[in-house]
Amino acid sequence: MLTDRQLVVFRAIIDDFIASAQPVGSRAISEKENIKVSSATIRNIMAELEEIGVLEKTHSSSGRIPSEKGYRYYVDHVIQPSIIQNDEVDVIRHLLQDGIVEFEQIVQMSAEVLSELTSYTSIILGPQMFETKLKQLQIVPLSKHSAVAILVTNTGHVEHRSFTIPEAYNISDLEKLVNILNDRLAGVPMVQLSTKLDNEFLLLLQQHIRDVDASFYYLKEVLLYDQPSKLYIGGKKNVLRQPEFHDVKKLYSFYSMMENEQEIIRLLTSEKEGIKVTIGNENKMEAIKDFSLITATYSFGHDDLGTIGLLGPTRMEYQKVIPLLQALSEEITDALYMFHNKYS
Repeated sequence: MLTDRQLVVFRAIIDDFIASAQPVGSRAISEKENIKVSSATIRNIMAELEEIGVLEKTHSSSGRIPSEKGYRYYVDHVIQPSIIQNDEVDVIRHLLQDGIVEFEQIVQMSAEVLSELTSYTSIILGPQMFETKLKQLQIVPLSKHSAVAILVTNTGHVEHRSFTIPEAYNISDLEKLVNILNDRLAGVPMVQLSTKLDNEFLLLLQQHIRDVDASFYYLKEVLLYDQPSKLYIGGKKNVLRQPEFHDVKKLYSFYSMMENEQEIIRLLTSEKEGIKVTIGNENKMEAIKDFSLITATYSFGHDDLGTIGLLGPTRMEYQKVIPLLQALSEEITDALYMFHNKYS
């Protein structure tokens, strides 16, 4: 643990470096109103902090910058997360109140809002489809030869799928089939629908539907679900604003990772429940060894359904963004409950 005097200097250096991205010298610290010691004393304290390992030099004659160990100490023991301003939370809350129908729109817009508020790259992993269950299925004829299937899930996701109807096929058979299945498939995980049809429903449908084979074929097309996760990314270009990332190799690695959905999903789904901060080399992926990643889970009931992530430099504004992610997590969780109640 740092002494009170060390803590004052340490916090001043971190705050300056987060704001400027420039090494901080003793003179800059001595000019601050809350620092009541001489430049010589500050230099001694800075040397002590460097010896402890929470500060480091970029070269022998420079000022100091925080080390990864220093950022970890700062996050774990120093910061007192600021209270989110009402207008920042309201931006997110309004997304839930402005008549947006689909839950996915909320998630996408939340990713964009988060990147705008922080100037970092935001990633939101949508509700895990293995936990997402069918709430209701509807078939709406558009013409004699076309119809749209509407799938509504327990998380508020609404998906529309258009399909063609053969000339000789009677749409009323498809509607009858849908009525039967709504009674039997409500609450079944989306990824299990097709298998459940094959294993449990063929004999039942033969008792009620004239052209079972045609109905069965089209229904399976409608219910086919092979995408377990969805990603929503905001502010991918924000990394270009950070002076740390003017190195082309770092940028190449970052953008290569961002093009690989499975890598990002693995990165986010490995995170623990609640808020987690990983700094620099604590990150498992080589592409973000120079980044900090902050994640927060959002949930419905006892299930963790998704993750919000924020990627930025290690000198991230932790004091601002940690409570912002917490607020967004709570808002998305509230949205899940709202949509559940709407479609229940």
